[in-house]
Amino acid sequence: MIQFFRNKFALSEKGAKDLMKAAVACTLTDLSFMLPVGLLYLVLKALTVKYTGGSDEVLPVYVYVAVSVLLLAIIWIFQRIQYNATFLASYEESADQRISIAEKLRKIPLSFFGKKDLSDLTTTIMADCAGMETAFSHFIPELLGAVFSLIFISIGLFLCGWELALSLLWVIPVAFAVTMAGKKQQDKMNKLYEESKLERADSIQECLEMVREIKANNQSESYLVKMDVLLQESEKINIKTELVTAIFVVSSQMLLRVGVATLVLVGAKQIASGKVDFLTFLLFLIGASRVFDPLAIALQNLAAIFSTEVKIDRMKEINNQKIQKGEDPADFKSYDIQFEQVCFSYDAQEKDRKNKVLEGISFIARQGEVTALVGPSGGGKSTVSKLAARFWDIQSGRITVGGNDIAQIEPEELLKNYAIVFQDVVLFNNTVLENIRLGRRGATDQEVMQAAKLAMCDEFVGKMPQGYHTIIGENGSTLSGGERQRISIARALLKNAPIILLDEATASLDVENESKVQQAISRLVQNKTVLVIAHRMRTIAGADHIVVLSEGKIAEEGTHEELLNQGGLYQRLWSLQTKSAEWTV
Repeated sequence: MIQFFRNKFALSEKGAKDLMKAAVACTLTDLSFMLPVGLLYLVLKALTVKYTGGSDEVLPVYVYVAVSVLLLAIIWIFQRIQYNATFLASYEESADQRISIAEKLRKIPLSFFGKKDLSDLTTTIMADCAGMETAFSHFIPELLGAVFSLIFISIGLFLCGWELALSLLWVIPVAFAVTMAGKKQQDKMNKLYEESKLERADSIQECLEMVREIKANNQSESYLVKMDVLLQESEKINIKTELVTAIFVVSSQMLLRVGVATLVLVGAKQIASGKVDFLTFLLFLIGASRVFDPLAIALQNLAAIFSTEVKIDRMKEINNQKIQKGEDPADFKSYDIQFEQVCFSYDAQEKDRKNKVLEGISFIARQGEVTALVGPSGGGKSTVSKLAARFWDIQSGRITVGGNDIAQIEPEELLKNYAIVFQDVVLFNNTVLENIRLGRRGATDQEVMQAAKLAMCDEFVGKMPQGYHTIIGENGSTLSGGERQRISIARALLKNAPIILLDEATASLDVENESKVQQAISRLVQNKTVLVIAHRMRTIAGADHIVVLSEGKIAEEGTHEELLNQGGLYQRLWSLQTKSAEWTV
């Protein structure tokens, strides 16, 4: 049963066990509400005996009062148990699910993120987990509790009178069948609604991220019109989804009331024939409310569970993703990076050679040297650098670090040896100090400031209100592009790893600061492997080894002088940039 719940609802083992406990708690709570019905029956029977002159002894009033208080206490205890078993447990499971998904995302290859946008993943972590939290605290345990308690109550009713019990309960399987009959249509509408919700969230996020571009191109009004249309469509789908669900749920709930009518008809006939006494019939009438009220809610919960299946499938999609694995730790005798006939495409199933990003790449980036990757845009330079850090797994060939195949190394263990500066810098809404300290947790303030000084951060940090303790906003919104890039470089300097990957690390710097930062970076080269990507040819002219990439293949490689003498692609790129430096407006 535990494994079934885990597979069905994408739960942890603890969550599945807690769900079973919650179902038991809901069952006990529903059964406890039948206790006052039994007490009422005994009271009415005692009154009947008293006023009809029966021979049975009537208990004192205080006994019934004491029993009533006891029953209230029992009901309160069971409800308290239910609250803890449903709400508190579901909150814990929701938190565990969010952490589990975040941990999974941390280990999933980056190829997965190429198929998902940010709003999609955010919705899964936040909205889907919140929806499942409601399902675990309300829908699922209450449905199971209603079903289990119905079984016990039905047994008791059949023991009291099978004909009356049958006349009351026959509608229940029919009502559930009506709700289940609409599952296919409900699933279709729920999927459409989730898709429209994702499209809506994606459009809102796009609007916020691109607000400068929208305003700069005078597209604010047209974009808002587009947003209005999208919201209206989403609203229509939501209404249709609710309508489809209501048709089946309300119909099934109405059927439940037919059971009371058939009970009255059969009961009246049996009382007239003397087969059943009035008190027994009254017991069934009172019990009907306690049977049908939880079932009416259970039918709503069943429809609500149908809507959560889309969320569950989205969570399963992440949980079922294969993670990158490897041996931990690896034995690095050196830090040479070697590519051996590497072929790669972002679609792992890609078979068409024309669409491969890299094909047959082979070169060595040696320790203690600067290896530069140059070439036209789209040639595969950034892809090569990311493959070197195993952000993706290659389709064929081999990449080694110090002779170790990186496909066999645990990714986090591998990345401990890399300091990376990406072309697109990501910063956090924190202080300058903490953003740089991300490079090496546990570094002292003095060490952080030293790295910042080497990256030429002192110049702009000194002008900030609180210096290194200034909050820089979401993704460094208060900084310029060059300032953000220098903080990223400071992180790499602080990490002081044996392998350094620089993807357009100085692209946003002016000439003066670029020269200074390059001097700082040059201090790291000694006995380290440096792989650098640059479109400015002059920044890599002094590299020990230059690899020229074009259309996913190596066109040329060698030193700056050797490549110029070859008169090939590198020489043409160098000439074009030299001429462009002389252009004036």
